[in-house]
Amino acid sequence: MASTASRRGPIVGINVTPMVDIVLVLLVIMMVTATYIVAQSFNVELPKTATSDAPSPSPAVVTLEVPDRLRWNDAPVSEAELVGHLREAARAADATVVISADRAVQHGAVMHVVDLAKLAGITKFALNVERVE
Repeated sequence: MASTASRRGPIVGINVTPMVDIVLVLLVIMMVTATYIVAQSFNVELPKTATSDAPSPSPAVVTLEVPDRLRWNDAPVSEAELVGHLREAARAADATVVISADRAVQHGAVMHVVDLAKLAGITKFALNVERVE
């Protein structure tokens, strides 16, 4: 007597519905948590613009706070330490620096950080702003 498996024949198709369900749930979880990962942890009042570019992948972040405080990727640094970090970041092939400055910071201070980055060899910059809604 033949077994029931041999009478039914080989499996011709695979049900992919459970796999699609799992992938969609993971996608929703990633989209919800991505907003928390990207958010800055320091309370800096960013200037608002009507347009802005999309964020670049994993850039180095320089934050200028009032009064005259600098941060490199959320860590407080002096200007000399910032220059060292910028030179180290410039060694990467696609080095990008995002500059976040409080609205009350002088324009000259922002341009000074841009100048330090250019002297270190970084050519790609982005200024962090909030979009006007």
